[in-house]
This record gives sequence, structure tokens and C-alpha cells, in this order.
Amino acid sequence: MQIGLHHRRDRTLALALALGLTGAGSLLAGCAGGGGPAPLGHDATGTVVEVVAAENFWGSIASQIGGVHAQVTSIITNPNTDPHAYEPTPADGRTMAGANLVVENGVGYDPWAPRLLAADPGARTVLDVGNLLGLKEGDNPHRWYNPADVKRVVSTLVADFEKLDPADSDYFAAQGTAFDTVALAPFDALIASIRADYAGTPVGASESIFSMLAPSLGLDLITPSSFLRAISEGSDVTAGDKTTIDDQIQGHLIRIYVYNSQNATPDIQAQLAGCRAAGIPTATITETLDPATATYQAWQTAQLQGIQAALAKATGH
Repeated sequence: MQIGLHHRRDRTLALALALGLTGAGSLLAGCAGGGGPAPLGHDATGTVVEVVAAENFWGSIASQIGGVHAQVTSIITNPNTDPHAYEPTPADGRTMAGANLVVENGVGYDPWAPRLLAADPGARTVLDVGNLLGLKEGDNPHRWYNPADVKRVVSTLVADFEKLDPADSDYFAAQGTAFDTVALAPFDALIASIRADYAGTPVGASESIFSMLAPSLGLDLITPSSFLRAISEGSDVTAGDKTTIDDQIQGHLIRIYVYNSQNATPDIQAQLAGCRAAGIPTATITETLDPATATYQAWQTAQLQGIQAALAKATGH
């Protein structure tokens, strides 16, 4: 995520003009037929479903569910790219137009994705995570940090793959089960361990990403929600919120501080300095896969290990 760039004015039209394009549909110039997704492909493994994910964290999961019967392309892969303000290219439009299945986060997180879909309204299957979860504009969009929401996305991906490729339904069901019970096992075990050892521990955080994870860990996130949202959205924070957080740090009212290292604004830098001065351990999380080649579960598990280590240092156990 580009630091401090949340909710910038969308510049897709400006991009189109810069490229000499004449309308939203021109972003998809060159799409075969312009009227629907490509037919299901085939290779030595059989049917192959073409999947496009707006972000690589959902793309990683889709790739693992689809296995040998899916070809997954993620559009947002650079950790320094802000999905809110991403400017789609004509190549992105062609890629999405040729997909059998599109996974977008929704809830205003990737507003360019539905625009690309609308520019070439074919018969493709679209999994809008926000719609799936019954969310509305303004709700916390960071649902890949909510373990329960991730499991709902997994089950929906299995169903979508089965619908698109019924002949391989058993394969997709097995992939979904393996992801849930094997791939996510270390992640789930760490969540249970942290909850068992540190439930009720007061903690601070830099933004609303961690609001999705803290309840599963049993941690008491006491940072003002208005501050968490302001940092996530790149809007101004209030002096009152900053004073509250400073008091929480200086008074040792929080045991650890969890921050998004991809969005370390001056306010966050000041709070980190305060934590160092007060001897409060910190732990980092990131908006997107870090490294970009990691699997969803390896990325999330490594971050949980960092949080667990910070809690152990803060509490002595």
C-alpha cells in the first residue's frame, strides 16, 4: 500500500486520456469479441479455469483452491501499490475481460475493479468479498485479516470452481478441505495459542487492519477506532486521539503496539518512538503479501509469530 494514499481521487479517466483512449470501454480494447469471458481452457491436467484476483492475498487463496485446474493472475502484487488508488492499464482490462472467475475485495477497497468489469459485462463469475459478507461502503474492508471471513471466502471459491468446472468438483472440494485443515493449520494453531495465553491483554495498533484480527486473538485493542480508521483511510487524525494514544503509551496502558509497516505515517513514527522510549514491544503487519511470493498462510503465520513474540516479551511468558 502506498503510504498515506487511501481514498485519493480516482484517476482512471486521467490514465485513459493519457493513453489516448476515448472511453471506459477503451481500457478493454483488443478483447476478443468484447462480450464475455474466454471459454474454459485445457491442458495436460484437463480443464483450466482462468481466474483474476484484484489483490494477491485473495489470488494466493484462489490459486491453492483451484490447484492444477486454475490459472490465477493477481493484479495488485506490488506492496507499494495502494489498491484504492490503483490506475488500471489496458492490459489489466484485457486480463479481467478474459477471466472465467474474478475475485475482488469490494467495500470500496478496489473501486477500479467493478469499473473494469462494467466496461465488458460478460458472463464471468464474480466473487465480491464485501457483497458475500453483507458489507456496505464505509465498513472495514480488510476482511483477509478476519479468519472467519477468510473461511467463508474459501467455501465460496470452492463452490464457484465447482460450478465453472463440474467435472472436477471432487478435486475442488478436496482442495478446499486441504487448505482449511492442513494449509491453515499452523495459522489456526497460533491464533488458539495466543488467545489461550494472552486473552484480555490490552494492545495498541496503528490502523484498522488489526481491528479484524485482534478479536480472534482475544486481545483488547484500546486504540480509538476513529484513529485506526483515519490512518487506514489517509484522513486527518484528531489531536484528542493522538493525546489519548500518547497517554496509553506513556502510562503503559498497552502491552504491545502493532503497526502496518507499509503505512508508517509521521503520526505512527512518533508513536513508535514513544513505544521505544517506554519499553513497549512492537510487532509489524503489512497490507499485502510480504514477500509478494509468499502464500497467504505463510505470510499470516509469520506475522502472528511476531505478535506472539512481542506479547511474550511484554508479559514475561
